[in-house]
Amino acid sequence: MTLPKADRPTRPLPAKPAGYVELARYSSLGRLWGLLGGALRAGREISIVRGDSPDLCRRRIAGYALPGAALFLDTARLLSQLEDGFETHPALLALLSGDADPLRAELNAHFELQLNFVVALTAGRDLIVRPEFKYLPTVPGLSTLPAQLALVPRRLGRDELHLLLQRACGLA
Repeated sequence: MTLPKADRPTRPLPAKPAGYVELARYSSLGRLWGLLGGALRAGREISIVRGDSPDLCRRRIAGYALPGAALFLDTARLLSQLEDGFETHPALLALLSGDADPLRAELNAHFELQLNFVVALTAGRDLIVRPEFKYLPTVPGLSTLPAQLALVPRRLGRDELHLLLQRACGLA
């Protein structure tokens, strides 16, 4: 299954918007179409970003989840959140004492990392991506972590994002 010609965007973004990471310079429409076609074959949901016209070279790829992704947790942000007050939990108490292993085990057992990407091609021929990642419970209510605890993934490097995007599109 390939991306139908009617669904192929052809007009690049005029410039790189804030929040995007450059994946490749001197890229092409063919490369963007290849990513979108791979995502379609892999069963991902491809949608136009709200407010964009259908011919603009920017699409959201959604529907890829990564189980056992506790290593992507931003523990520094979580620790700053815990300083303001929290419900006690054995894994959080261990994190405060410097041991992140119980929290990672809890995350690996009961959460998955939902990976959505907004990919685009700019007029300068740069292939760019904006990650939209969040931890979601695999079975709501099964984890004993406090519900109001914000589990935020750490910022990933360009190579890590590129590999995850390729895996989401079934190309790696």
